[in-house]
Amino acid sequence: MSIEHHSPPGAGLIGIDIGGTKIAALLVSGDGAVLARGSVPAPAALGGAAMADAAAGLARTLAIEADVPLAAAGVGAAGVIDHETGTIRAASATFVGWAGFPLADELEARLGVPVRVENDVNAFLLGEAAAVGRTERDVLGVMLGTGVGGALLIDGELHHGPHGAAGEIGHTPGYSQLVCTCGQVGHLETLASGTSIALRYQERTAGPALDARDVADRARDGDADAIAVFHAAGRAVALACASAATILDLPCAIVGGGVAAAWDLLEPAIARTLRTDSPVSGIPLRIIPAVLGSDAVALGAIETARRALVPAAPH
Repeated sequence: MSIEHHSPPGAGLIGIDIGGTKIAALLVSGDGAVLARGSVPAPAALGGAAMADAAAGLARTLAIEADVPLAAAGVGAAGVIDHETGTIRAASATFVGWAGFPLADELEARLGVPVRVENDVNAFLLGEAAAVGRTERDVLGVMLGTGVGGALLIDGELHHGPHGAAGEIGHTPGYSQLVCTCGQVGHLETLASGTSIALRYQERTAGPALDARDVADRARDGDADAIAVFHAAGRAVALACASAATILDLPCAIVGGGVAAAWDLLEPAIARTLRTDSPVSGIPLRIIPAVLGSDAVALGAIETARRALVPAAPH
């Protein structure tokens, strides 16, 4: 683990990004300056307690290296999260013993500070929406990674919905006749995830399995099949964003995740689709790439940590 740090006085806030292969964290000062960063492998196959141990150990290491006490921790975690309690409600099979795990309570016990837990895509959107002076208060977030995740910011606040699943645009139907990872047919994820981009290219070429980055490289080299796969992904993303924007009157969608690194390949189809399938309101929909890269989830988690220190306003 490599760590960058400085040592100013004052307590720090830490944002922790818990994924299936890696746990990454950022420690910042009260004014947002990055004091330390680091990552450790995620022991996802060993259960929730092992994941909490690894996350807490990383947080303590960063605090020691930066020589600051922790004030609060925010977490962006994979899975369906009960954001009120910080418990993992559901997760993929990659995460052994994760569903039902009281992550916030377990991290609070280990760190001795308030902990807030959000779904990782919600945290991503919080971080991105606050970046580079963006002022939109109604935003759709789309994360194109191994799967396709989504999140909603309404009037400046995350909108979770009654079951914590608001914004899950990756599992909306009507984009293909292909079976999704969830077992249903035609979801956005069947065209726009990194996994699906690789599979769609393999199906078109009957060639060896590649990952989405290799397919992107081939598209940039002029490979017609690779270009077609990214065109299909970009068109599907644009249609999904336009549907959400029409229903919720959203002016902006932010697209991140590993696949968004190929924005140069996605953007032409997105722009073309928006010219023919724009929201009926007539208000232009901006679909823009994320800017924070791999820091987005941790920075959004830090925003949830800040909120953990602010008492809820009385109703």
